[in-house]
Amino acid sequence: MLNLFTFLVVKLTILSNLNFFESKWSDIEQQGRAKPSHSQRFKRGDLLEVPRTLFTHFGIYLGDDRVAHLIPDILPVLTDDARLIDTVITNQRLIMGCMFRCATVRVDSLQDFAYGSEILVNAMDSRMSARALLNEEVAKRAEQLIGAIPYSLLWNNCEHVATYCRYGSAVSLQTDKFCEWLKSVIRDRRSIIVAVLIGITSIVCYGLLPSTTLPTVIIPFTLWMAS
Repeated sequence: MLNLFTFLVVKLTILSNLNFFESKWSDIEQQGRAKPSHSQRFKRGDLLEVPRTLFTHFGIYLGDDRVAHLIPDILPVLTDDARLIDTVITNQRLIMGCMFRCATVRVDSLQDFAYGSEILVNAMDSRMSARALLNEEVAKRAEQLIGAIPYSLLWNNCEHVATYCRYGSAVSLQTDKFCEWLKSVIRDRRSIIVAVLIGITSIVCYGLLPSTTLPTVIIPFTLWMAS
């Protein structure tokens, strides 16, 4: 029981310190930070990233304080009012958009894109094996993608779009980071005990039903086979 408690504490500690979709900026990379300002001279085609909610948000600078970025938004599901949709996307709208898988590649001002955070410029260049394309080609790729686009938090997010534009291939280091964490949980055999306990609790609370019994058997068995 002590080992199980220790396991839960460790995993919760990792969760509290790990933003699954946020890239960790090193001290060297932080030197490339810039506060969003009209006086800031970014180059057309630069890859910009800012911390936002639980993840790092990415976009491509188009010049004239404009940024193209894939961002989830719930409002297009609720209204056709273009003026309302074009307003700055709050974190609440963004999170709900993620849940409904509704997103567009849109162009916003630099200030709206930054949403009050500091901006890191081209930090992905040092983390990617592929070389960056010419800046003008990067910007044109982003402009061609403007509009509604299929969205997936793990498989087609803002980082995938930004890396596709700048490096020619869609990659998300944040997704890779999350998958590695998930793999470590699945491979830990103590996860089986946790799954069993949750299953038994659901049976006690809701009764012996297929919806409670089957997951109690299938999930622990799957974790056992994967561990």
